[in-house]
Amino acid sequence: MSNHELDELDGKILKLIVNNARIPFLEVARECNVSGAAIHQRVQKLTRAGILKGSEFIVDVEKIGYSTCAYIGLFLSQADSYDEIVTALQNVPQVVECYYTTGKYDLLIKVYAENNQKLLQFIQEKIMPLGLARTETLVCLKESIKRKLPIPTVKDA
Repeated sequence: MSNHELDELDGKILKLIVNNARIPFLEVARECNVSGAAIHQRVQKLTRAGILKGSEFIVDVEKIGYSTCAYIGLFLSQADSYDEIVTALQNVPQVVECYYTTGKYDLLIKVYAENNQKLLQFIQEKIMPLGLARTETLVCLKESIKRKLPIPTVKDA
């Protein structure tokens, strides 16, 4: 994984489009005091470099019926079962993130459920049959901070 130095214009562009993926390039151009074509070229360059990876809409999960968010630490019973477990987790739509970690857990997953009862059912029916040594569940009570990572530029260095 290589680092790419971002100049001040790249940084301005990224800050604007990361905060609003639907912002028109002409508005970005006005904010940056350059042409729309320059913004288009820069965004293409950032995409080719792998710095930008698409755009997304963010769904409010509570408004579609998922009131429980939890992180579940998974302890593998056998180290060589990693690939098999991750493949199985990929087929479970409620698992939205999965990390291979150091420290206490072998894997850490983020899941959504309709409520606590459905979370328990999910753990019993989808997670426990994977043959894990054990699990530890942390239910999220409230999201306190969610933000984008700061964009470093050459000027910031």
